[in-house]
Amino acid sequence: MADGEASGAYREFKALTEAADRKFARARDLPLYGGGDHHSRKAFKAYTRLWRLQQERRRELVAGGLRRWEIGEVASRIGQLYYTRYLRTAEPRSLVGAYVFYEAIYSRGYFAAAAQAGGSDKHQCLLIRYKELRFIARFLVVAMLMRRAEAVDHLAGRLRSLVEETKSAYPKTNFKEWKQVLQELGRFLKADGAYKGSRSLRYDNLFDSFPSNLASIARFHSKRVLKLKEAVLTSYRRNEVKFTELTLDTFRMLQCLEWEPTGSYQIAAKELTENGTISDQSGPSGLIDIHLSSEISDGSLPSNPQKAVIYHPTVSHLLAVLATICEELSQDSILLVYLSASGFSEQNITSQKYASSSSYTRATSVYPIDKPNSNISSDNHLWLGPRGSGGPNNLYPEDLIPFTRYPLFLVIDSENSHAFKAIHNAEKGEPAALLLSPRIASAMPGAESTGNGSQFTCFLTAPMQAFCQLAGITSDIDSDTYANAENIVFSALEQYEGILSTSVGLNNVWGQILPDPFLRRLILRFIFCRAVIFYFHPEENGEHMPTCLPSLPESVLPNAEAIMAPILELAENLVVSDRFHFRHSVRNNKK
Repeated sequence: MADGEASGAYREFKALTEAADRKFARARDLPLYGGGDHHSRKAFKAYTRLWRLQQERRRELVAGGLRRWEIGEVASRIGQLYYTRYLRTAEPRSLVGAYVFYEAIYSRGYFAAAAQAGGSDKHQCLLIRYKELRFIARFLVVAMLMRRAEAVDHLAGRLRSLVEETKSAYPKTNFKEWKQVLQELGRFLKADGAYKGSRSLRYDNLFDSFPSNLASIARFHSKRVLKLKEAVLTSYRRNEVKFTELTLDTFRMLQCLEWEPTGSYQIAAKELTENGTISDQSGPSGLIDIHLSSEISDGSLPSNPQKAVIYHPTVSHLLAVLATICEELSQDSILLVYLSASGFSEQNITSQKYASSSSYTRATSVYPIDKPNSNISSDNHLWLGPRGSGGPNNLYPEDLIPFTRYPLFLVIDSENSHAFKAIHNAEKGEPAALLLSPRIASAMPGAESTGNGSQFTCFLTAPMQAFCQLAGITSDIDSDTYANAENIVFSALEQYEGILSTSVGLNNVWGQILPDPFLRRLILRFIFCRAVIFYFHPEENGEHMPTCLPSLPESVLPNAEAIMAPILELAENLVVSDRFHFRHSVRNNKK
């Protein structure tokens, strides 16, 4: 092979890489809502051409100077495009595509070989090592969303050892940022993996759909029915559990609003992964099929709702996102807005010193426990800001009222959630459905409640885990006992669904969304959450109770025998009934 041909091929590769990188930057910088598919498609097209070039002319490229890490960089960009497409469209196959590319890059050691090669250009090796660290962090996020526990454990260990190796190899380099990343990861994995036997957070027809109630729910189809097609998810708290820009609360809610893939879909994804890692382990290679995710589909499931996951937004940014999505909302759709945020600014909190959104002091509780908030005068807003206080960082209920021209399902998780009751009966066209968290979280006396994310969000997304945390049950619970307890929870939710769907006088706000499986599951879990907390506290204390507006029927109130009985059974199964108060209550609960 002539040197001129080899160098010419490599120059063409570099030129195509530069062009593809420019398109990638434009696609990456666009918001994940309100369009942007055009730039994403152009970036995919550019990388498809680049990928085919290195497949078809590999020998020339290697002879011309192509290095393994350059192939890894291209594959990593393709993986990022797949992941961005997943965030934009909620298509599971795009998440699988990202996982397959990332796993192939990792198993072939595209970055590792170059970073370990050493040589005279230590600066170049350090840059490649940074690429490898960032790549593993991205791979971890995808693996966590795919619920690949073994891969997550392995990658977490590799990231820790890689940071230590790099610190030793480059002692004069400041790795404070990566030490913080490792701290984030440790806290995140501890909270997410607290109960190893727990099942997926996604909607699983096998567990979450109850055929016995289908006829009762079908009666609502004779009237107006709204479907969940769009959701806005955001969380903004001090020292919250997070990894990169994915907080634990939004991570849970994100999965809660997706379908669990069926068995055939999971097998296909696994086979693609294995094929990607086994073939061609040597040389620059690149035999991964860039169109592989288009061949993975699960026709038995409807599309997932599209979700805009916003990390630490300003108030103006959040309102702009809501305005954009509402403009594109179809007539038969409802928008879910999930807000998990503190009600207090930095100046209202004297018990902790907050440095920055990525600092790692000891985490404080999501809410004060058994500690009234009466000393706080400004309790009518959520606080979205890194520091200070004042108007620009405050989100008021009145800010959301203009969006009630459209159907809204609001989940407010904050010690100031009660302020958003003001939206009820003040809507501008469509009555909103509201689920509001307790003002004060509940816990066993002396129990460690930090580092688990929001209790209310946990009840809505993983009710079994939330019950265990509330009752002070440790994570080393026997797997058979845990599985049996989960079955009790499934049966309870099936019973609650039957009661709710046959209730007389169910407000039409709930009736028009009850046929939607995701929203129905959130409502049922709210009923469960409210009842569990009701029996956890011996005294009447509205501060500890979640609220919904409009009110749900009396038949699903906590003091109804049919609502209480499964919770008593669950507590007895887990041998924690003495931590609750199951005597027949005469409390007048109007939640």
